[in-house]
Amino acid sequence: MSRARRNGWPSSDRPVAEPSSGRLRESERAESERLRAEAAREKDKRIRELEMECDVFKRCMALWV
Repeated sequence: MSRARRNGWPSSDRPVAEPSSGRLRESERAESERLRAEAAREKDKRIRELEMECDVFKRCMALWV
């Protein structure tokens, strides 16, 4: 039994992984696109927040000087 496991035979108590063809299913592709779009929106939001903070700091420095 141990020799069979070492040679790649699945055991009955472990799930067998499906062979990967390297291609995503349609649902996986849609989820990936959704996550990328969400990450892009979050990145854009963070950039806008940082630009506003920078603007506030510039105004504060102008008033302080």
